Amino acid sequence: MEQKLHTPEGVRDIYNKECEVKLTLQKKMSTVLHRYGYQDIQTPTFEYDDVFRKEIGSTSTRELYRFFDREGNILTLRPDITPSVARAAATLFESEDFPIRLCYSGNTFTNHSSYQGRLKENTQLGAELIGLDSIEADAEMLAMVVDGLKRTGLKEFQVNIGHVDFIQSLLDSAGLEEEEKDEVRSLITNRNFFGVEELLDNRGTKSGVKEAFHILPELTGGPEILERASRIAPNVSARLALTRLQQIYKLLIQYRVEDYITFDLSMSGSYGYYTGIIFRAYTYGTGDAVVRGGRYNHLLEKFGKNTPSIGFAIILDELMNALSRQKIQVETSHRNLLVYTEATEKWAISLAGNFRRKGKNIEMLKRDVQDKKEMYEEYGRRASIVSMLYLRDDFKIEMKNLRTGEERIVDAKKDD
Repeated sequence: MEQKLHTPEGVRDIYNKECEVKLTLQKKMSTVLHRYGYQDIQTPTFEYDDVFRKEIGSTSTRELYRFFDREGNILTLRPDITPSVARAAATLFESEDFPIRLCYSGNTFTNHSSYQGRLKENTQLGAELIGLDSIEADAEMLAMVVDGLKRTGLKEFQVNIGHVDFIQSLLDSAGLEEEEKDEVRSLITNRNFFGVEELLDNRGTKSGVKEAFHILPELTGGPEILERASRIAPNVSARLALTRLQQIYKLLIQYRVEDYITFDLSMSGSYGYYTGIIFRAYTYGTGDAVVRGGRYNHLLEKFGKNTPSIGFAIILDELMNALSRQKIQVETSHRNLLVYTEATEKWAISLAGNFRRKGKNIEMLKRDVQDKKEMYEEYGRRASIVSMLYLRDDFKIEMKNLRTGEERIVDAKKDD
């Protein structure tokens, strides 16, 4: 039997500098969420299949990784962490009336029907605010997204905001069947507005409704487009959605994040459980959103707790792609290398101990007398080490910054 040493399609190993960058980003963004008062929660990597059943509105059942346990129960690798958090919150905080702020990081698994370069395992870091249906809660979520992305070093990004009720009102006014609504949503998501017009023509939709769909692609931009959208709002539900977006924007000005906000009223939620505002964050260097989120006021009902909620997930792998292609350096911990010989071993152990007690990272490597220093410098660069301390048998230290090439020699005593 052939031994498979490579990874399956859609997953990959992450190691050395890339892994260090990833963990650093997680720490930076988790710090932002904690500062807003969010507490960590960890949910299982797999759940009973019911947590992601079709009625929940998460991922298509065709794209789930499913398997059986020994008792014959169907289990599913989570494709989305929000339903897991909703299930846990409904159980663990059943009688809590005050808002619940939870944050998490973990991997999700989606069995895409066609690979096309997309990862099937992604790391997500997110937050859920449970128990509040208010513009204040919506604004807090959006402000956290902006603050979190800025903390990673991103400077050029936009958070696009829409509202499920606005696009739903247009679909309802067109008199479409559910399958046709799904098709229109898919066409809009792919920016195929000619396809939308063709479908509405074949359906014999009223000219006023067709005109609303015709200008839908133009309803993207600053707060001024909300006024224009109000002219084609087909009912009270759509107008209330626009009013809420205007109110949220006023709060975002107070948070001083309005420069990163764009409205996109053609946006429809990627998950069926969204009920209010929906949002995605985009930047250069990646073809997909780096953040997805929205309000889901009825999701916890499926698990026994009737309470409104809103949340988002940062797709860490997409964010890393963007940072790399924008050549934004993520500052990781400063790694040091200590190279010593048999004669300097006792001194080296003492020196390394001093470094570690001061919170510094240091790796020790014992060398043979005949080894050339350049060999360790080359290793250090491969391993993303910043500084090398080369202990000589005459108890002098050759110190070199492997990034800048700066070098100096320090005299030391054996018992230092």
